[in-house]
Amino acid sequence: MKLRFAPSPTGMLHVGNARQAIANALFARKHNATFQLRIDDTDIDRSKELYVTGIRTDLEWLGISWDETFRQTECLDRYARAIETLKASGRLYPCFESEQELAAKREMRIKLRKPPLYDRAMLKMTAAQRAQAEANGKVPYWRFKLTDSSKSWQDLVMGNCSVKLTAVSDPVLVRADGTILYTLASIVDDLETDVTHIIRGEDHITNTGVQLDIAEALGAKPNRFTFAHLPLLLDEGGGKLSKRFDSMSMKTLRRDGIEAKAITTYLATLGSSKSPEPMGFDALAQDYDLSCISKSAARFDMKQLLTLNRRILASAEFQDVRARLPEGVTEQFWLAIRGNIELLAECHHWWDVARGEINPPAQPEELDYLKQAADLLPEEPWSEETWSVWTKAITEATGRKGKALFLPLRLALTGEEHGPELKMLLPLIGRERAVSRLAIEV
Repeated sequence: MKLRFAPSPTGMLHVGNARQAIANALFARKHNATFQLRIDDTDIDRSKELYVTGIRTDLEWLGISWDETFRQTECLDRYARAIETLKASGRLYPCFESEQELAAKREMRIKLRKPPLYDRAMLKMTAAQRAQAEANGKVPYWRFKLTDSSKSWQDLVMGNCSVKLTAVSDPVLVRADGTILYTLASIVDDLETDVTHIIRGEDHITNTGVQLDIAEALGAKPNRFTFAHLPLLLDEGGGKLSKRFDSMSMKTLRRDGIEAKAITTYLATLGSSKSPEPMGFDALAQDYDLSCISKSAARFDMKQLLTLNRRILASAEFQDVRARLPEGVTEQFWLAIRGNIELLAECHHWWDVARGEINPPAQPEELDYLKQAADLLPEEPWSEETWSVWTKAITEATGRKGKALFLPLRLALTGEEHGPELKMLLPLIGRERAVSRLAIEV
């Protein structure tokens, strides 16, 4: 068994293709299969080395490793042989229409209330007509002649799938400049490298039917592959999740403090009947089951991801996150704040609260109370019991209890209405900072 993840290096890894990478890697890990990373870089104009490096970095961060890897630009001879095979069989034929001519044909068919399919006019060209076109300076692009059949398969997610090829235009496989399109290069690679299982998005279903026709034209047996098509991802508003939305890239999510475990767990269970329980990659792989994924589109909810991230951080050990925390942070600080953050990036704010400078909001109506509270602060050294001792003294002196006692103190000491327990935060703030913040003038 062999699976592959084949990103195009034309942008950063995004939650949509990360979901496919995770699905393939988990399935491969569970079944002890070979996992291949293929870089689909035949789009020379848009492919960038920066993105190749970024994709590898993001996959490694997610806990995904691969057994073999290659780039499509290293395999041009492979595609050239396939092209010659298809030409020799008459399945790949030259076309000379311009974009304007094709657009005019589409418009005419729409006016006639016909499907806007390619009319195969170029199949009627004689050798003399082709020679004349080339003599006039025209360079052909090449289309694949689809069979008048349907391609069917039992999908591991979608169940029975079928594509009627007569409802699809003959696909262009080779541009006039000789560059190979994805439709050909992808299926040739899958055949040549013995890929057995292909997990990808449901937007590829029609393409799967086309590629099966190409595979058989190249000599592959029917049912050569096993497919699983994952439903589309929608945004929180129900629209299609755009891969151009930078905030959904792995690089941005990592920078903002989302944990890799949160992303892999969330994307692995998204759209399934399973609730996301934080676990490592190996444990997640053993529990992974494509049959649990719904056929309906799944909605990516950032709130759910943040909730999962909060759970992971709340139980994270200091040594596991230490390298990513602000310089000087102690285990005492981490234990004080870890249950109150959704993103690791929030640590910087709470470190400023504990050991730096903040600007508490003005509380003119509470000036006397805060000054009285400052006068009642115990002498150091402080511990977790200091907060209880201090607030008991305040109650005895002022009669205040509950929110009337706690909220003005929290606002003055942290600048926030909510946050970590003050019994743990107060010793980190220290007496000098506490007095300064409580005595703030309007």
